[in-house]
Amino acid sequence: MADLGSMTLPELRETLKAEGLPDYRAAQIFDWLQKRGIADWDEATNLSKALRERLRAEHPIFSCTAERKQVSRDGTVKYLFRLHDGECVESVLLRYEHGYSLCVSSQAGCARGCAFCASTVGGCRRNLSAAEILGQIHAVQRDLHIRIGHTVLMGMGEPLDNLSAVLRFLALAVDENGLNISGRHISLSTCGVVPGISKLAELKLGLTLSVSLHAPDDELRSSLMPVNREYPLGELIPVCRGYALITGRRVSFEYALLRGVNDSPAQARQLALLLRGFPAHVNLIPVNSASRGGFSPPAPGVTAAFRETLEKAGAAATIRRTLGQDIDAACGQLRNHAPPPAS
Repeated sequence: MADLGSMTLPELRETLKAEGLPDYRAAQIFDWLQKRGIADWDEATNLSKALRERLRAEHPIFSCTAERKQVSRDGTVKYLFRLHDGECVESVLLRYEHGYSLCVSSQAGCARGCAFCASTVGGCRRNLSAAEILGQIHAVQRDLHIRIGHTVLMGMGEPLDNLSAVLRFLALAVDENGLNISGRHISLSTCGVVPGISKLAELKLGLTLSVSLHAPDDELRSSLMPVNREYPLGELIPVCRGYALITGRRVSFEYALLRGVNDSPAQARQLALLLRGFPAHVNLIPVNSASRGGFSPPAPGVTAAFRETLEKAGAAATIRRTLGQDIDAACGQLRNHAPPPAS
């Protein structure tokens, strides 16, 4: 059963041609799947009933079904989506002056084991297909009757551990005959998988690269993020420099501030020194008080002081606006309360 929803238009043409369908059907089906984001073949009204039945039997649509939906006082909306095999993933819709941005998941769970992230509880159950990543966008657009113009691969999972499907998702998301999202309006967040960053640089996709850093030295970062034992800062920072040089795009570094762990002025100065010499930006994130590991956000005034120290040392920095605190908007919190898929 070929997954038509994960195919580019040329691939779809070849697949349907091999199944005896005329070429024009590929454009029709691509439009229904990628632009309109249908969840059932019966919605494809310009296809005959016989063809819809055939497609349903041979090529099911792997759509996302909203199992839970929480709406914050600030307008943030969090979804728990159930997939076709019973696995669950989360998506978070953020409302900004410039429009809507959706944070999507690329895996059901995560194997990377970061000390403060709820997504890693239970490890990684499986990778998502490109259609399942796209399906989160389509499901939210259908539910709220909006157009999502910005997408962030910063939900559950490590996108670069599912690189093949993520690259396919990116190709489909920017297709002018599909969602038509600008590549510059797509961000990908990684914990620091060096070979994947190198591949993104080579492809020059135009997206924004965000790297979860969270510590300015190897010892602390390895204790918080096991990935650092595989790809230490001495490998990670040079590949990020290379990404900025090759693509001409600034690299964003996510830095979750943990009270008494990584929020001292000395650590701010060390972080600024680490990122000196290439276009980089630090996004400071006071940790969610409901995060895994029992970490607490910084004491009052510490976050602003950390930013000021960074900027005095020459590093550009902003403090992320906190959204969705009242609806467990941090990654993994909602999924961990969901019943597991049937075995």
